[in-house]
Amino acid sequence: MLRSRTLGNSASQTYSKLCESHSESWMRCCIRYLGECKQFLALGIGRQFTDPPEMPPVPSPVLLLTVYNHDVLSRLDEVKARVTSVFGTILKMDSTKKVTKKLAGTAADTAAWVTNVGRGPAPHGGWSHGTVPAGRGGAPPQLMYVDRDCCSSFGGSKTAAMFNDWDQLVVRLDIWHLMGRFASGVTTESHQLYGPFMRQLSACIFEWDAGDVRRLLKAKRSEMERKHGMVGLTEAEVSRKIGRKEMALHCRRRTRGAAATEVLLLDLLETFNSEKGVDTLGIPLLDSIRIQAIWKEQRRHLHCIQDPPGVQLYTETGKITKGGVMLPVYRCARGSTSLESFHLHLNRFIPGTKANAMHFQAFLLDGLVRWNEDRARAAVEGKNRKPLLSYSGHLQHILNLNSQIVLGKEQVKDYTKPSEYTGELLGVEYLYSQTGRVLQDVSADPDLPEEAAAVEQLDEEDEGFQEEDVDQTVHIPHVPPMSAPSSSSAAPLVRGTC
Repeated sequence: MLRSRTLGNSASQTYSKLCESHSESWMRCCIRYLGECKQFLALGIGRQFTDPPEMPPVPSPVLLLTVYNHDVLSRLDEVKARVTSVFGTILKMDSTKKVTKKLAGTAADTAAWVTNVGRGPAPHGGWSHGTVPAGRGGAPPQLMYVDRDCCSSFGGSKTAAMFNDWDQLVVRLDIWHLMGRFASGVTTESHQLYGPFMRQLSACIFEWDAGDVRRLLKAKRSEMERKHGMVGLTEAEVSRKIGRKEMALHCRRRTRGAAATEVLLLDLLETFNSEKGVDTLGIPLLDSIRIQAIWKEQRRHLHCIQDPPGVQLYTETGKITKGGVMLPVYRCARGSTSLESFHLHLNRFIPGTKANAMHFQAFLLDGLVRWNEDRARAAVEGKNRKPLLSYSGHLQHILNLNSQIVLGKEQVKDYTKPSEYTGELLGVEYLYSQTGRVLQDVSADPDLPEEAAAVEQLDEEDEGFQEEDVDQTVHIPHVPPMSAPSSSSAAPLVRGTC
């Protein structure tokens, strides 16, 4: 019951559920016993009846945590092997501080950051996340998206230097983070022109695949004519009916190239820094001094956001029919914003407000395995999910092995045996290794009193997990964006030095 790493699935919540279930069961037994006694009374058989036995006590939340911890320890090597057997050619790296605040006991206030590395879509379109990059065996990663340290004023990339074994790794800056840096130059996000500015900013960086857009417009027009009888619409009117999610789902984008983007951004900033960037109350959108400083600093990153030549960023995951037109469904691996959503879920892996080092590690590793399995399963099965649901790689492997011998086929589809665990340090283990400590040696009994006190504060709300699939950099070209220089329509992608 404690294995599911969803919001509110804490020891105290499980304890409450067990108390409710056991209480109802005890009351049913009492009712049955007293009902039998009533029959004797109805027959006039006078006698003294004894009270029903008291309800046996339910194990305390601390004991439930201890049992769960032993459960994870019993399959620790398998769990670690499955976390570190996640590979990908496109990686994304980001860090969060929030979850480290849940470390209690001897580990409290010893960690500043948790760094997560996720991989882009696999051939089947799934997503996986881990706490270390998977680099053992297989082809090395080609590309990594980051929110900082993409390049240095003195040359070279700090991130690339961290992974120097991957000499072909290209480091790119997440475009949403770059757009956010420019957005910090506005006077207020509630300004009337903030939305148009951000859309134009996206249009300066990206251009849509013309063939994909034409196909989607055709499908949307046909759908509106068939379902709503709306005929004779202009292309702009049809475009206004298309949402950001539809565009991201059926249309591919590419970066314009550093030179073309620089020209467009200069034009955009000059436009919104003039009289055209003032709202009806006379308030300018941009802080002139601040935006100039931002442009001076961020200009060098225009090379860091370009799509690397030869790297496949889009995976076709299926097809759907809209208005009688067949549309491909794409999943894009560009950027690191998917990790921003993952940080929320990572924080929910650790229930409540505090956990000692050992419990923190157990929650973290079990949560990562289940997260990866869920993402892979959802990508393969979609809405037609099968009733078989198990996170035990050992059971799946043994079942498939025996079924292959006896029946000549596998019972669990799409199961891949993880590589052997080779000792990579994860989570709190890595934290402790920096001071020469071993997790199992320092996180046993000393923290139990603090855990017992903290367990009373655990959250009891369970909202489950939901992924946010909308890419914030996606803009809808309702109005044709500023045109690029005459050569930009056919300009090759520019490889930047990071």
